[in-house]
Amino acid sequence: MSARVTRIAAAAASTLALCAVALPAQADKPGSGTSTGQARIFMVNPVQSTGDQSLTDQKDADAAVPASAYTVAQLRNLDGSGYLSGKWVKVESATGTPAFSKTNTFLFTRSQDQFEQVMAYFFVNQAQEYLQSLGFGSTLRPVLKQQFPVKVDQYGGDNSYQTDKPYRVRYGKGGVDDAEDAEVIVHEYGHAVHQSQVPGYGGSVQAGSIGEAWGDYFGVTVGLDAAKQYGWPVKADPSCPMDWDSTSYTSAPHCIRSFHTGLTVADANGEVHHDGQIWGQALWEIRTDYEALGLGSRAWDTTLVDSQFDYAPDTSFSGAAKATYDKALQRDGAAAAAAVKARFNARGITW
Repeated sequence: MSARVTRIAAAAASTLALCAVALPAQADKPGSGTSTGQARIFMVNPVQSTGDQSLTDQKDADAAVPASAYTVAQLRNLDGSGYLSGKWVKVESATGTPAFSKTNTFLFTRSQDQFEQVMAYFFVNQAQEYLQSLGFGSTLRPVLKQQFPVKVDQYGGDNSYQTDKPYRVRYGKGGVDDAEDAEVIVHEYGHAVHQSQVPGYGGSVQAGSIGEAWGDYFGVTVGLDAAKQYGWPVKADPSCPMDWDSTSYTSAPHCIRSFHTGLTVADANGEVHHDGQIWGQALWEIRTDYEALGLGSRAWDTTLVDSQFDYAPDTSFSGAAKATYDKALQRDGAAAAAAVKARFNARGITW
């Protein structure tokens, strides 16, 4: 566990300026009837947006995080019920009163249970919008293009997980509440993306490892795209996913895992989170290659997601890498495909 840090009075004073609103009453009247609203959220997470590696949870205290880590953003695709329910995500239940507003105004702070509910809604919706912006659901096959249920702070441990029966994600509350970190939120949604593309996905250790790496990468790429879209600061190493959530159990600079460990298949130990870093490093380095080639990260993300339709449920590293290479060659040309092959080969993944 990281040492707890007592914030100075100035930080506490700045937090007071956030003016956490009183909880709205349960809905016994019609909701807003509109599809957009406003919400206070973290700009991905407080470590990323502030660059302050000394931040700690302090039992959900508002004073633990500076006001500068928050922003007020637009909520989209709401169903007008006044709850956090919409076209692409539904916050089904949560510890504490479900967030409700007749005006779709959700201005909570992290000491309130409803803040995590708002974060989950915003970033799952953001992830689906990102997939659609790449063409999935229009020019390309849809990916999880449905209302997706999430449960926030339902799991008491410091863990979150996706299930198929029923189809949903649960976000835990141990340490930093998982739904306070957008990269955790999108990571878990990423597991559902795989299941949507390949039902039954994850039937081998290497398939599971790819799933963990994809979730880490998806969390980072959606967060970076959101930062670009909204003009949010990125002041921490983006190749270290979930740096706010991991403050509870890592030393600074914080990473739950890393895209630059140097691990290869020779270092695999059969634990999916560890072995996933082999695949994750390749994904991150291919991203930089696509940028160097002038194709851009969005082209790589499109190719990567499209290739995942061709993975077997129990795929090996080699099988998935070959499918990714083939898709890169088809979509992006020989130079891009060569970069894909070189990066996988460097991790000991050959075919």
